[in-house]
Amino acid sequence: MKKSLLLLLCSFISYNLLAQNASLRGFVLDQSTRKPLAGAVVQLDGAPERVRVTNELGEFRFANLPSQEYALTVTFVGFEVLRQTVRPQEASQEFFLTASLVALEAVTVQSQKAHQRQLISPIDIGLRPIMNSQEVLRQVPGLFIGQHAGGGKAEQIFLRGFDIDHGTDVRLTADGLPVNMVSHAHGQGYADLHFIIPELIESVAFKKGTYSAEHGNFSTAGWVDFRTRDVLDRSFVKAEVGQFDTYRVLGAFDLLGEKAKQRSQSAYLATEYNFSNSYFDSPQHFNRLNVLGKYNGQLSPSTYLNAAFSTFWSRWNHSGQIPDRAVADGRISHYGAIDDTEGGETSRTNVNLQFLTLTPQGGVWKNQVFYSHYNFELFSNFTFFLENPIDGDQIKQYERRNLFGYNGSYSRPHTLEGKTGELVVGVNYRHDLTRDTELSQTRNRAEVLERLMYGDINEANLGVYVEENLSLGRYFSLNAGLRYDVFRNQYADHLSGEIGVASAGILLPKLNLYYTPSTSVQLYLNTGKSFHSNDTRVVVPQNGREVLPPAYGSDLGVNWKPFPRLLLNAAAWYLWLDQEFVYVGDAGVVEPSGQTRRQGLDLSARYQLTSRLYFDADLNWAQPRAIGEEPGTDRIPLAPVFTSVGGLTFQGRQGFSGSLRYRYMADRPANEDNSLVAQGYFISDLQLNYTQKRYALGLSINNLLNTKWKETQFATVSRLRNEPEPVEEIHFTAGSPFFARLAFTYFLR
Repeated sequence: MKKSLLLLLCSFISYNLLAQNASLRGFVLDQSTRKPLAGAVVQLDGAPERVRVTNELGEFRFANLPSQEYALTVTFVGFEVLRQTVRPQEASQEFFLTASLVALEAVTVQSQKAHQRQLISPIDIGLRPIMNSQEVLRQVPGLFIGQHAGGGKAEQIFLRGFDIDHGTDVRLTADGLPVNMVSHAHGQGYADLHFIIPELIESVAFKKGTYSAEHGNFSTAGWVDFRTRDVLDRSFVKAEVGQFDTYRVLGAFDLLGEKAKQRSQSAYLATEYNFSNSYFDSPQHFNRLNVLGKYNGQLSPSTYLNAAFSTFWSRWNHSGQIPDRAVADGRISHYGAIDDTEGGETSRTNVNLQFLTLTPQGGVWKNQVFYSHYNFELFSNFTFFLENPIDGDQIKQYERRNLFGYNGSYSRPHTLEGKTGELVVGVNYRHDLTRDTELSQTRNRAEVLERLMYGDINEANLGVYVEENLSLGRYFSLNAGLRYDVFRNQYADHLSGEIGVASAGILLPKLNLYYTPSTSVQLYLNTGKSFHSNDTRVVVPQNGREVLPPAYGSDLGVNWKPFPRLLLNAAAWYLWLDQEFVYVGDAGVVEPSGQTRRQGLDLSARYQLTSRLYFDADLNWAQPRAIGEEPGTDRIPLAPVFTSVGGLTFQGRQGFSGSLRYRYMADRPANEDNSLVAQGYFISDLQLNYTQKRYALGLSINNLLNTKWKETQFATVSRLRNEPEPVEEIHFTAGSPFFARLAFTYFLR
């Protein structure tokens, strides 16, 4: 009798232990493309740990579940909320989401992966006036761009009290491929995004600040990662026509069809051509050609391959920056030019291979190899006849570059003393080889008068990092990371015949804390150290000393949903940068740059007025100052002090949609003592769309109110022809006047 009771008791205990060890594993997929949705929020009512966020393969797991029915809810912005009853089981389950109108009720403030990147969706991109992929950067809260050398040159970037030039202090990537160019002929960190076709952008991830261990070089003010579509939901052709002789055609074609998508295989080919004379008095004759081919496939139940090839070419003339005095005395118009022989040509070809593998233990292993061949040639004239009163001061900047590298990481969820977490380890490697990088004085883009810099650059960067995302209970979570970067720089000077080599390294700790007492409130404290590398032509003469200036930053902020349709974010931030030596690509000289301090406030609001009408606004204030300078002479030239963007967006019935947007930049100092001021501006844009099953019509209007404004401004010393003395004043590039474009898209199925 005792043996029978003991056997029954053991059986009961074993049954309950087995029941407690049940698990639920699933994949969240897009219904139309069968593509995994990373970042979807999965809630399981009644589970001990009731919230999960899907990984890169759309996977989530709940372990140690009692064997019973659960109410499962899956939310993802831009998709209908999925609710269904589930039971734990050994086999994985698939959950398909259907695209729908954006609903802010679907946004939840949660502690799982609280450090995860913020996303700009394709819905945001499609409902705003955009001429090229670089303009998508404007959707990062607080980020402004400005063009000052025709449509083919990378735009100037402003963020968090930085005049970032063309990318020195913001890290840009596209499908993991680096965009910033180290030791570039024009300037350190030069980032040209024009090789991306806007209609093929799936999402844009971003984060402001120095807080991510995954992102190394250039991530001082923040980072932005563009993701292009892996799957084309349907083929289409598009034609655009606009003012100022502006034309654009685009075709994107699904190569494998619907049956292949059911087997998780897809491939497409897209090509784009642009032409415009633009609004300047001197025609730009701007040409750009883009081609992208992409394959995405599931090689096995646990492995995905993504392979992409793209090529890009652009050529243009531009009017450059013109002085205020030449416009004031009527010598030229607001849209005129002093030297209309300026212009450039650039190209880039990329090969990008990515492998994602899901391990049996729930880990995700990422491997990426990439290669780019890049060419750049730019003719500019900033000072006109200051240095050469006869031939003028035109310069040529030229380089040919081969760039290759590897990105790898392994992440795995785990439980540590009852606390769930995720450990990530990774490595980044990139190698840049340039040939005949040149800075020369030229005449009429045809004759080289004198070479100022001429040589080959060999630069390698290896970065390794470890990161832990840990849940510290019901309300608290932590992200801690450590990164180390090392550089080897070599410069072969063709003018002197000398070859120099130097190296340097930097250690970067990160610590980020999150407190989430409910699904509507989250407080966070982000801290971290980051850097931007310096030009090889500085590193070698400095023998690797003081060439990786550290940046220390912190954010104290809150995410708050006071109402289901209102989402607020507010953050107070601080950033300190050490002294460095800067290579000035336009002059071929090295200038010291002192320590700086930046602090500010960011405020963002997203409000869904009705089921189809949305309001958003971003307000960003900054106080950038040079440390160690006398008060009144400590301003940082061109650094923004107050910016705001916002507008109304609607998704109407029967295919109507659109947006009315504004952007505002306040006056800011153009020099250290604020005696010269870069004028602010307020610009509004309009986008209207009408979409049916087989076609779509679009109207884009930039500068709806036809405001006369200065898009980029500089305090420059220049001399015009026959002027007796040089003059320092504001030089500017005119912003676009009222500019309308019509678009017609035809869907092939």
